[in-house]
Amino acid sequence: MAITDKKTGPWGLDQVYNKINQGSIWTYRNAGGLYVSGNDPWASGVPGQNNRTSYSSPKQIPGDWALEDSIFASDNKVSILEQNMMAIKDDGTLWGWGANNKGKLAQNNETQYSSPVQIPGTTWSVLSLAGTNSEGGHCIKTDGTLWAWGDNNYGQLGVSNTTQYSSPVQVPGTTWKAIVTDGGKSMALKTDGTFWTFGRGRNGQLGQSSTSNYSSPRQVPGTNWGNSFGGGDDVAVATKTDGTLWSWGYNTSGQLGHNQSNPTTYSSPKQVGSGTDWSKVTQGIQNQICALKTDGTLWGWGRNDEGQLGQNSNVSYSSPVQIPGTTWDNVNGSFKFIIAHKTDGTLWVWGNGSNGMLGQNDNVDRSSPVQIPGTWENTIEAGGYVSAALKN
Repeated sequence: MAITDKKTGPWGLDQVYNKINQGSIWTYRNAGGLYVSGNDPWASGVPGQNNRTSYSSPKQIPGDWALEDSIFASDNKVSILEQNMMAIKDDGTLWGWGANNKGKLAQNNETQYSSPVQIPGTTWSVLSLAGTNSEGGHCIKTDGTLWAWGDNNYGQLGVSNTTQYSSPVQVPGTTWKAIVTDGGKSMALKTDGTFWTFGRGRNGQLGQSSTSNYSSPRQVPGTNWGNSFGGGDDVAVATKTDGTLWSWGYNTSGQLGHNQSNPTTYSSPKQVGSGTDWSKVTQGIQNQICALKTDGTLWGWGRNDEGQLGQNSNVSYSSPVQIPGTTWDNVNGSFKFIIAHKTDGTLWVWGNGSNGMLGQNDNVDRSSPVQIPGTWENTIEAGGYVSAALKN
């Protein structure tokens, strides 16, 4: 297999060996075109088109946007909320647009923007925006520092207070690797494999064996947590380096995957089944979860009232069921819909399509996967009533 640089062409073996001997990190990022599809019910400008129009088929946002590293499951470069969106460009700059109440665009103001505006700084790397019950976000820089802004009513920014910030403020620590924030809580991974949570804990979703809120990061037991974790509202799901999958929080629709559909609360991590081949997990805000296995199969469980589990039915499941296909390599979800990518570059969607977020040029629900035309990179995102993906 040849290793090719976009600018200089294929590398010879001597160049590869030199890179290894120098101890450098030689994954590299390409630029891609960012496309969005979906509704803008609050007229906040979230599609980023300098207007307040909704789109039921993919529409490009100008710029050279960063592609995610497929070998790192939580390398988020694009993140979407119900009323705003942010993305990292290939040069490491961070941009946001849409609604800006509570300072969630980090502009040191609350002005709404319908086209991208830059957040100060040039070394942004891993991004996550908060969803339900929260308005803000986190982003990690290439030096391992973690920064936060926006609403902080539960302490979800992790800065030891509940003060709102309209520009980035640093979370203590310098070895942060990945971040997911949603539902008033935040979850973060460090380079040593330790896993940390902070924010809202009313249903045990912080994994701290309690239902308390915490305004500074607290470690979840264990040191072998994997690169992929997700969460929404009162649920958390995470992989470990041994390929096992764990969940905790409030189980209302079987979304914890423990074959229980009745309301149950777990305030500490509990293993999902006995599998050791889980590679990536995601969760939509309406209590459905999808996860990838190392063999390229895709699985879902939880709420399925609008076909968001891809089973060609509306039956909910309290333990994992396979979604058709065997070559999946990325998945994301939001308001009762799922977007997923295959290794051949095809992009697929299913679930709630009422606001055009399935990119099918209509507003029809689908209970099994349907393809969005074109060939796509595996940088995909879903949030609120909008889906997004990159082309190269």
